[in-house]
Amino acid sequence: MAALAWLLIPLLAAIGAGLWGSWAGRNRKALGDGTELAGYTRFREAMEKSENQEKSEQLHTDA
Repeated sequence: MAALAWLLIPLLAAIGAGLWGSWAGRNRKALGDGTELAGYTRFREAMEKSENQEKSEQLHTDA
């Protein structure tokens, strides 16, 4: 009987691993790339703006 109790441990672990694997691999609703692309666009515009400000400040200090 003790041997059967020890066999339950890997059996329960396998069941738990299977449940976790099915949960982790589930299909999630795809939101699309809209929010990521909008964030990247805002980031790129901010970087261009700061780059232009640095260039204009450098021109004013050189003159």
